[in-house]
Amino acid sequence: MSLNGVNSNYQAYETNTVSGSDKKVSTKEISKTTAYSDVAATYEHASQSEGLVATVNKKASNASIVAQLKADQETRMAQMQSLVTKMFSKQGITIGTAVDMWKALAGGNFTADADTIAQAKEDISENGYWGVKQTSERIFSFAQALAGDDEEKMTKMKEAFEKGFKEATKTWGKELPDISQNTRDAVLKKFDDYFAGKNS
Repeated sequence: MSLNGVNSNYQAYETNTVSGSDKKVSTKEISKTTAYSDVAATYEHASQSEGLVATVNKKASNASIVAQLKADQETRMAQMQSLVTKMFSKQGITIGTAVDMWKALAGGNFTADADTIAQAKEDISENGYWGVKQTSERIFSFAQALAGDDEEKMTKMKEAFEKGFKEATKTWGKELPDISQNTRDAVLKKFDDYFAGKNS
């Protein structure tokens, strides 16, 4: 706490009395001769300020997580589309849009070379980028970052995920492969665990 206002008032009084003048100095005169702020000290509990900083940091952190997930997803989707496009072009199959690509893949009327098969197996393996574990974690982390640990918003995220899964099934043209079903189950379990933790 600063005592500048008190100190300067005392110094003004002392200066006036030491100079040989016995004249009493009024409070108004002291106020004129000193410049100080009349703002009182305010007490802010440490946990309140830490909570505010934590909230601001969490929002910034969530925004950076969302941006990072989006950038990573776009890069990986571009890599996959490039791989599939190269594979199809070798066989004279042309695709115009991503929807065409998914329909062509679902149709199964293509062959893949050994390198493409090896890459695909690695990508969908247990620890692969498109595997159940990593994909479900990315989806749930994305939902949580957008919702900001708000239970009502997380409910909407779960509904949006299920809607998206139905749309993906529709685009595919038939039941999605087992890996997609398993990923869906893993994501829904993460949502269920989240809500169970909130209720307990």
